Order: sequence, then C-alpha cells, then structure tokens
Amino acid sequence: MGKPDTRARIQGAAAMLFRRYGYSATGLKRIATEADAPFGSIYHFFPGGKQQLAEQMIRTSGTEYGRLVLALLDSVPDPAESLVHAFEAAADDLAAADYADACPIGTVALEVASSNEGLRIATAEVFEEWVGAATEWFSRWVAEPKAAQSLAYSMIMMLEGAFMLSRAARDPEPLRVAGRSMAELLRTAIAGAGED
Repeated sequence: MGKPDTRARIQGAAAMLFRRYGYSATGLKRIATEADAPFGSIYHFFPGGKQQLAEQMIRTSGTEYGRLVLALLDSVPDPAESLVHAFEAAADDLAAADYADACPIGTVALEVASSNEGLRIATAEVFEEWVGAATEWFSRWVAEPKAAQSLAYSMIMMLEGAFMLSRAARDPEPLRVAGRSMAELLRTAIAGAGED
C-alpha cells in the first residue's frame, strides 16, 4: 500500500504536532519534514499557510475525534459503563502514546484562546459540535434537555481536564477517575428522572 497523498500527510503531521506541541511551537518546516512533503506543498494546499492548515486540522480532527468518542460510548450497552469504557480507552491510549497524544483540540484551544481569534473560533465550534452530539447521546437516557446538556458539558470538561492532569502527572488515573465520576453523574440523573 502506498503513502497517503501529500495533502493527507500534511494534515496528519500537523494534527499530531499541534496536539503534542501546540500551535506556536510547531513550525511549517517541521510539519513538512514530518509529512515527508516538500515545504512548498504546504502553501500549494493551504495558501493561507499555518493559520489555514491549523483551522482545517482543528475542524477535521475535531469531527473525527467526536465520532470516535460516540463510537466508544455506543460500544457498551449500559450507558454508565460506556462512559467508564470511553474514559478507560482514553487513559490507555494516552499512556501508550507516552502522554504526548491527548485531545486533538485541547492543546491548541488553551494556547490560542486569547491570542488568535480565527483558531479560537474554530476550537469553540468543535467544542460546540461535541456538546451537541453528547447532549443527543445523553438524551437517550435523560429526557430533560437541560439535564442532558449539563451532562454533555460535564463530560467534555471532565475529559479535557483529565487529559491535562494525566499529561502533567504522566499518570492515566485522572482519566479513569473522571470516567467513574461521569458514570455516577449519569446514574444519578437517570435515577432522578425516574423519581419524577
């Protein structure tokens, strides 16, 4: 099987480097080298340079990651246990990547929130997309829309915060704890809905 096309290699390299090192610490030469692509090909595919490449990476990686999380959540019949499973998978993946590869959006989002409006908007849109999809998922078990949305926000916040703590400590336990905590939140919400 041959190498992916040049554009795909550039996008993949950018996604990996931005996720690991952030936007500012990742240069176009490093992206080209990692992608095994001529430097000029970046501007051929992304005339807006690093900014355009980053915006595309944020949207593409964000959508792919959102689908992955939903697939993990749907892979276990019990909804609370599926949360534990998804967070466990994230913990295992992070540890296997030597704590370098966490959320494809979180690293960039924190870095650019106050300094790059275009990238801030792109990351905010991805987070909005994730909250919407997670709200829909939680709505299967919690009928009250505000409660489902609250659980969705909680899941995203716990996941992002746990990624940060796990990377800093080089320990997957924060992700495991967050998964168990989310499972308890969902169980409580389901039990509360049953009492109404």
